[in-house]
Amino acid sequence: MTQARPHEVVERLERVDELLRPRRWTLLGRILRDRNAVAGALLVLVAAAAALLAPVLAPHDPLDISVDRLASPSWDHMLGTDWLGRDVLSRILYGARQSLGGAALAGVLVLTIGVLVGTVAGYFGGWVDSVLMRLVDLILAVPGLVLAFAIAGLFQPGLMAVLLGIVALWWAQYARVVRSLVLQVREQEFLEAARAIGASNRRLIFRHILPNVAPSVIVLVTVRLGRLILAIAGLNFLGLGVQAPTPEWAAMLNEARPYFPGFPHLMLAPGLAIGLVVFGMNLLGDGLRDVLDPKLSGVQS
Repeated sequence: MTQARPHEVVERLERVDELLRPRRWTLLGRILRDRNAVAGALLVLVAAAAALLAPVLAPHDPLDISVDRLASPSWDHMLGTDWLGRDVLSRILYGARQSLGGAALAGVLVLTIGVLVGTVAGYFGGWVDSVLMRLVDLILAVPGLVLAFAIAGLFQPGLMAVLLGIVALWWAQYARVVRSLVLQVREQEFLEAARAIGASNRRLIFRHILPNVAPSVIVLVTVRLGRLILAIAGLNFLGLGVQAPTPEWAAMLNEARPYFPGFPHLMLAPGLAIGLVVFGMNLLGDGLRDVLDPKLSGVQS
């Protein structure tokens, strides 16, 4: 068999790309036609834009204290002021940076560790799989909230304590699902063919296994990110996370509790912000699951 010349290989790859391009556009069209995915993406994008543009959109400094305390919503303070006279709208906008930024960072860490452990366990199998999965079982056997509280409580309250508490728990859930996906791909014929021609483990994992499990992992992340946001908010609400006077949605809820009967806007504003973001992530996750991987509809976290 004659070896293909470099320019012939390039031409073949270009033809393959041309064949795949319509499928990519078809997939994008299916996502855009899904109302849940579009509505969820819009809610999440609006929240992300509010966080990024907080210095431009906020009408006041979120830390400025004034004599106009516990004021009702008005043109000057569209969401009113808190017990220190700080503008609630400005604190909501700046609080999005802490709430969404913390959730995004936790999601990246959880995904990285979970994919790494799940891929190694599923691909190599044997005693490696046994050891890693027993560790996963041990973590999942402990009540999640209790474990997160215990780990976060060992450190000084702040964003780092919350991240450690969440990441130490949630990676195990991702690792178990990723392992099952890798086990399915590992037995495929194309992977056996790649091994037969001498492909290294590194090439098999990064060029064949991970690209094939990526759609399901993306769906898994979007489906569960809403719950991750709620888990982080719970730790912040209990005072283990971001500390005053830094604005953060769940911390604002906790601080406003004594004033709720007479001044409900202090809790409604951050509570509605959390609810809308979680609702948006759930809609986006459901939409992507239906389009990309309907098989994950039965996966429980």
